[in-house]
Amino acid sequence: MKTPRLDLIGLVVADMAASLAFYRRLGLVLPEGADGAPHVEAVLPGGLRLAWDTEESVRSFDPSFRPTEGSRAELAFRCDTAEEVDAAYAELTEAGYEGHLKPWDAVWGQRYAVVRDPDGYGISLFADAAADTRA
Repeated sequence: MKTPRLDLIGLVVADMAASLAFYRRLGLVLPEGADGAPHVEAVLPGGLRLAWDTEESVRSFDPSFRPTEGSRAELAFRCDTAEEVDAAYAELTEAGYEGHLKPWDAVWGQRYAVVRDPDGYGISLFADAAADTRA
């Protein structure tokens, strides 16, 4: 058997327009007029695809589907600098999205923050910490 390769990450969403608005704020280029579609895809740099399906769409082929409580998936968006992490977190939370973890300097060497998307998925924002130039 040939080894399968990861090609698509799918998110199930309650409100397509609200979800796409959130991801557009993070810079994803999404099809125009897709806000009312039952399924939307975006091709990311490197060819991996990110897809959104409405709960109704998923129920059309899986009638037993029930949304889970809490987030079991997370997407992480790399920023170029620690300042960009802070700015992205501020922009999203000021726009009304739930801030889950305010920006902090993580012990693993990154500036890190987490915001919740409209469906409660944890969206990490991170950047490599600047090297300490103190000698």
